[in-house]
Amino acid sequence: MFIERDNHRWWRFALSGGFFIVLMLLIMFNSSVVTMIDAVLQSLFTSQRIESIGWFHALMTLISFLAKPALDLVWVFIIAAILWLKGYRIPALWALGTIFGGDVLGEIFKHIVKRVRPAQHLPADDGFSFPSGHTLGIFLVVAILFLVVIPLIQRAAVRVILQILLIFAVFFLAVSRVYLYAHWPFDTIGAMLLAYAWLQIAEWLYVAWAPRMQQVPLLRSIEI
Repeated sequence: MFIERDNHRWWRFALSGGFFIVLMLLIMFNSSVVTMIDAVLQSLFTSQRIESIGWFHALMTLISFLAKPALDLVWVFIIAAILWLKGYRIPALWALGTIFGGDVLGEIFKHIVKRVRPAQHLPADDGFSFPSGHTLGIFLVVAILFLVVIPLIQRAAVRVILQILLIFAVFFLAVSRVYLYAHWPFDTIGAMLLAYAWLQIAEWLYVAWAPRMQQVPLLRSIEI
């Protein structure tokens, strides 16, 4: 199976979910400590803005654009379509369910917390701030690639290189959201905690249901 049974999965869910809830409550109740750390971290990324240089600002803008929640869905649809055509039908459906479930959770928590974005945010970045939808979505896209796409690559060196590049992609996306004043730093950290917690549930569902779905002729996969 692409995803194996893991007795430690619920511990990871409890830790990441617990940290997310604590952070969410601190933000909801306007913790001065969180506000201060957010302001300090944001100043580190934005005090030396270099639009005049051009390339860095353009890179941050491009990375942020490519990780838009709507585009995250497009990327996963493409991944799922390729997996389906290659005969990996259950992993394809799991990938779609994982990104949809994560996006729904992100929107629910946005409307629970109702955190205001930084004052300097662009008009295109509307809505609430916590958690960052861009960061949550790209984290899940990368997780899907890690779990059900990269294992299909034969060469170990290529797998390692892709994994490193994908980790950097998540990091720079989070930086770009702060750099562009779209989010506070803790919005991106909270998004990663929520995405990781949801991923533990998604993996558990896969382990529980993939063997049963394999019995359905239409969903039978080359590998689960």
